This record gives sequence, C-alpha cells and structure tokens, in this order.
Amino acid sequence: MNWLSETLLMPSPIQAVIVICLICAIGLSLSKFKFKGISLGVTYVFFIGILAGALGLNIDPKMLGYAESFGLILFVYILGLQVGPGFMSAFRQGGTILNVLALAVVLIGTLIALLIAWLGWVPIGDMMGVLCGATTNTPALGAAQQTLKQLGEPSTGAALSCAVTYPLGMIGVILSLILMRVWLVRRGKNLTPAETDDNEAHITSFEVCNPAVFGKSLYSVAGLDESKFVVSRLWRGGKVILPTSETVVEQGDRVLVITQQKWVEQLTVLFGKHDDTDWNDKNVDWNALDSKLVSQRILVTRPEINGKHLGSLHLRNRYGVNVSRVQRAGLQLVATSSLTLRMGDRVTVVGEAESIEKVTQELGNAVKNLNEPNMVTIFIGIVLGLLLGCLPFDLGLSYPVRLGLAGGPIVMGILIGAFGPRFHMVAYTTTSANLMLRSLGLSMYLACLGLDAGRDFLDTVMRPEALAWIGYGVLITMLPILIVGAVAVVWMKKSFAATAGMLCGAMANPIALNYVNDTMPGNKASVAYASVYPLAMFLRVILAQIIVMLWFA
Repeated sequence: MNWLSETLLMPSPIQAVIVICLICAIGLSLSKFKFKGISLGVTYVFFIGILAGALGLNIDPKMLGYAESFGLILFVYILGLQVGPGFMSAFRQGGTILNVLALAVVLIGTLIALLIAWLGWVPIGDMMGVLCGATTNTPALGAAQQTLKQLGEPSTGAALSCAVTYPLGMIGVILSLILMRVWLVRRGKNLTPAETDDNEAHITSFEVCNPAVFGKSLYSVAGLDESKFVVSRLWRGGKVILPTSETVVEQGDRVLVITQQKWVEQLTVLFGKHDDTDWNDKNVDWNALDSKLVSQRILVTRPEINGKHLGSLHLRNRYGVNVSRVQRAGLQLVATSSLTLRMGDRVTVVGEAESIEKVTQELGNAVKNLNEPNMVTIFIGIVLGLLLGCLPFDLGLSYPVRLGLAGGPIVMGILIGAFGPRFHMVAYTTTSANLMLRSLGLSMYLACLGLDAGRDFLDTVMRPEALAWIGYGVLITMLPILIVGAVAVVWMKKSFAATAGMLCGAMANPIALNYVNDTMPGNKASVAYASVYPLAMFLRVILAQIIVMLWFA
C-alpha cells in the first residue's frame, strides 16, 4: 500500500487534484445536512479544507495557488455572465439605490476597522486582515499585503488575522440574514418582494373612452405620449382582432396591452378606462381567449438572430403576428422594436397557427442548439477579464490600484452577458451548465482557501490576540448588515430577497448568496448581488491599498 500513501501524501499534480476533489466531495455531501431547515451549503467545503490543512495535509503550493485562483475566476465570471442580461436594466431601475446601500455597508465596516486601529487596540496590518476576513474579501487582502510589502511593513499578521476571521465572516452574513428574517417576521413584514420591477413586462387591458384617440391608428396613438407599449389583441363587437400599427381605434374598443407597471396610469389617461382583469396570473389560458389566434413562446436558438433588433425582423409585416413580450434571465421584457434579441430568449408570439409555425422556423426553437455552451466566449471572456483585473489605475497614490482576480472577470462577465449579442457573441448557457460551472469554481476556491488557512489555523486561534480579532470581526461583519438591511427593508421598502442579495454582494460572500437562493424563490437576489458586487469589490480593493498608503504616509 506504499503506492497509495505516496500518491495521497507526496506533493504532486495528481495528489493535488485528488486532495481537492476529496475535500469538495466530502464538503458537498455534508451540505445536504440541515439543522432546523437551515444549511450552510457549500461552506462545508471550506471547513473540511481547514480541517485537512490543520491535520497536516499539504499539496504543492503552485497547484494550490492555481486551483484557488482558477476556481474564483470561474465562479465570478460565470456569475457575471448569468446576470449580465438583467444587470443593466436592474441598475437603471433600482441598481443605483442598491449600490448606495452597498456603499454604506462598505463604509460602515471600514470606519469600524479604522476606529479600532486608531484607538491602538490592533495594529493596522493585523486590522486589515481582520477587515478582509470579516468581509470575506481575499482580493482586498492581497492588495493590502502587496502594499504593505511595497512600503517595507510586515504582512504576515494580515494573513493570519484574515484566516481566523474568515470563517466567521462567511457564517456571520448568513446569521445576520437569519436574524433579520426572524425580526421582520415578528414585526409582521411580508418577505415577498415589496417593490415591483418597473422594467418587467406588465399585461393589462383598457377600454377606449378617450375621444382624443377615436379614429386614430395605433401608430398615431403611440406617438401621443412617451409611454412604451405593445397592443397584443383588440376586441371589437365581440370579435378579436390582431392589431397592426395601422389599425384604427374606435370608441368602445378593448385593447390588451403589454407595457411596464410605471406606464399604467399614463395609459389609463390615454385610452380612457383601465380594466381590472388580472392578466398577469400564471393560470391564464391565452389560447382559450379566442379560437383563431394562438399564443406561443418561441425559443431563439438561431445564431443569425442573436444581436438583431426585434423590429429589424419585420415579423408583423411578413407573417401577420404580434410579438407581445420577451422572457430573458427570469425577466419579462416589453417587446419593443428596439429590443435586441439574444440566444435563449423566449419570445411570446400571437397570431394564426400557420403563421406562428413560420416564425418558429425563423427563430429556431431548437432546444438542442442551446445544450451546447459556446466555450469560445467563456475562455475569451476569462482572458479579457484577467487582463482587465491586471490593468493598473493611477489614482495619484504611491502605487497603482487594480480590480484583481475577482473584480476583473465579474465585470467582464457582466459586460459580455449584457452587450455580447450586439457583437454577435453567444453568451448563453443553459441553467444547469451555468450552475455546474459556478458550483465547480466555488468548490475549488473554498477547498483551496480552507486548505491554505488550515495549516496555521489552530496555532493562530490559540494566540491571545485571536479572541480580540474574532470579536472585532463579528462586529465588522454583522453590524453594517443589520443596520443597512433594516434601512433597506423597513424604510426604503425593498424586498428581502433583493436586500439579501445586495448585502451578500457588498460583503463579497457567494456562500451567503447560495443560502439566499436556496431559501428564496426567483432571481432577484442574484441580480442584486451582481448589481453591487463589482462596485463593492472595486471599492474594497482600492480602499485596502489607500488606507495602508495613507496610514504609513
């Protein structure tokens, strides 16, 4: 059995792969364990890594650094790629407020750390490690250590204090969210989304009672105000009409409109009377509304369609159909002529069955074409993300600052996910492929991070100052989350899911995000996470360098 012990214990590339895979497998197996319905999920991989490192299991340092970096890069890039399509709309509609709240989280935690260091309770080098560990931000730690070395200051204390506070930093965010949830429930707050997403498609209907629009075409009516809408069906005299831009509106007509929630009141004034029918109910049978028209969702799978504007296809003129809305990344979008189509979009088309069949052939609707991810876009995106992360920004300090391994790839992933189709880059991956790649990257990263921290973890924990580090770390982790979370949900009326995603992004904590996604339905948490993560990561990395430079100036 010497061959087995040599394979498992002697550092080599094979041994590194075996050890990392075993840590991931054991940790992910434990992630299924729940206590009172709560599971730490993939966090167990980190704890198993610490245990393996504490027991003396070592792997080749270069392999460890490579696997840790590649896992983090893969996770953040694929996350950015997934939420990129909804990122820009989320930033326009509510992302500014979310980023302000995330900025408050970053500043509160940073000010607490600076106050502790200013009072002389902890040296600034060790305090930077506590801050980075409490906010689970290893790129900021790397930036702080690099700056300390450049200034000739010791940086070992930062790494040790980060290793001690990092586990509590990960758990502290989850515990804070649990405390928030219990507190909100006891106050009688509804944890379902409190605010509506104005960018999502909203289906409603109106009765034409406004004399100002009588006898006008829908094209002319649409030009009377700034609201954006699509008329999907028109009822007149008990019959349904598939309207075009030239259809003339008459008194008593009833129109089915796809628009955005923010335009409903304005359109009520335009048409005359708002119908109270709930067309957004998932149980509405659209094909039962009339016998001649069919409503069908068609999947965009033809690469030739990727990046084209919906209006450039002229589907209404060529096939006599109406495109009412487009589903993308969990969001329902109004099908305006300027909307750019992407691979994986689900387009809702209304028309006669024969015409819809022709539209289906043009758009693709072949699921098998989407089951093969475009690996070229993934690899090129990672390369561009790493180059962006290494790009130095001169802010007039002693040394330039950089986005780093985490900031660059997620920014590039968001950019390619949002704007790639305009350059005919296929950024679509199936949900299962996206989840698998994210889980693979995050598991590798946590296994290596735990293995690296576990070597000195027990010795460091036994040191007298370690208890103080832990206490300060818990304060830096939980206090900003509880303050800003309460403000967001209670005062600013944000949904708990969006607030939790924002807090996870501000704390750079993907494990906590995984917990939120497991306990909250929908995609709001992930979109909020990606909306604030780039700015929060950028600020923490920059602040870590600026604080050290100014402290020793």
